[in-house]
Amino acid sequence: MQWRSRFLIAFLLAVSSVFVQAQAGPGPGQSSPAHPTSTPYTGDLSRFDYPERDARLQPQRILSLLGVRAGSSVADIGAGGGWMTVRAAQRVGSDGVVFAEDINPEAIKTIRERAEREHLPQIRTVLGVPDDPKLPPDSVDAVVILDAYHEIAHANLLLRNLIPALRPGAKLGIIDRNGNGANHGLDEAIVVREVTDAGFRQVGRYDFVKADREDYFLVFERD
Repeated sequence: MQWRSRFLIAFLLAVSSVFVQAQAGPGPGQSSPAHPTSTPYTGDLSRFDYPERDARLQPQRILSLLGVRAGSSVADIGAGGGWMTVRAAQRVGSDGVVFAEDINPEAIKTIRERAEREHLPQIRTVLGVPDDPKLPPDSVDAVVILDAYHEIAHANLLLRNLIPALRPGAKLGIIDRNGNGANHGLDEAIVVREVTDAGFRQVGRYDFVKADREDYFLVFERD
């Protein structure tokens, strides 16, 4: 019977510990996700390079509205297979820089190989973490988050960790689609609220990306 008593005490202590941790909430520096998020895509990255995508998303117009020109420094956050990265690199030219950031090591490897194959030395890959893009301080004139914001669980932390990398007047562009967070889209009003709460102000809104008008393009600057 004594071993049963010891087992019962150990079990109750374990349950109590789990309960206390659950009540304590997220770890230091984190908050609970404000909305459901989608699982980041880890499949075939080449699927995003279909020929019609340029006509549907109009990347050159996106880059123009973010003020990207020859010599600019751009960060592509959640770069995936590098579709937007390559187009930004071609626009900034040899005097510019494009930071291709992703939390997926396979994506980083794919982009690095692609940059070598397509002779784009201005592309620099950055392996970030979910709450921090790990960009160098004072390094970028424009940031693009294309179809990836709905995968960010703690957007407030990521955006605050992004701020030191922004140069004066830098613009943040977010392209996504309306959804509930878990279905690879997030309601526009939620995005605006989260980004403004993180210290940005909205300076533009467009819906020319894709013809279904479910997608939106939001532009922000530091507040």
